Amino acid sequence: MSPPSPPEPGPLLRAAELLGPPDVVAPSLLGCWIVTERPEGTVALRLTEVEAYSGSGEDPAAHSHRGPTPRAAIMFGPPGRLYVYFSYGVHWCANVVVGAEGEGSAVLLRAGEVVLGEELARSRRPVARTARDLAGGPARLTQALAIGRDDLDTDLLDPASPVRLHRGPAPEAVSAGPRVGISMATELPWRFWETGAPSVSVFRAGGKTRRGGRGGGEQSRAGGQDGAP
Repeated sequence: MSPPSPPEPGPLLRAAELLGPPDVVAPSLLGCWIVTERPEGTVALRLTEVEAYSGSGEDPAAHSHRGPTPRAAIMFGPPGRLYVYFSYGVHWCANVVVGAEGEGSAVLLRAGEVVLGEELARSRRPVARTARDLAGGPARLTQALAIGRDDLDTDLLDPASPVRLHRGPAPEAVSAGPRVGISMATELPWRFWETGAPSVSVFRAGGKTRRGGRGGGEQSRAGGQDGAP
């Protein structure tokens, strides 16, 4: 009996699918695949948790709140670009630019489940005890996918890109609540997650997060955007 075929991503997203307010676009990305192709191999994960950030002036937690500073300029488009920043001086966070060019909005990729290349992802995250720990959190996600500074401004919608955003099956249910790891605009319910997914953060006040699921127990800073750099 032949082994089952590996899963395959759906079509690449189109720029038109990323237009709209960030809190509307963000939940539509749940279930999508982020695929990275590196010389050592391919890793893909299915997004289970995201956060919206807006440059429209209502969201002081967004890096784009004060306009297109040198660090945040990529957030102003075009949609589908990868905005990567170094958080707390220790790890990278990845965001998909959304909305019309010039709006300054993005969606932070908070967590996902590895669906392709798990062995390679584990080699990048040897401390992960279970599959759900591989990409449960923004820092773990970028480590599993080997996303870093060199990927800044990558076009996620280009089929020739080493980092791509593909459509995937939408989750059966989506939940929403406050973002984590920020100290401003904490009342906005702009964190979205697949209901019941074990890789999703458990909200805790004070900018900290604890991994959900049995045997989690690890506490870490959440890595959200938090004001203009």
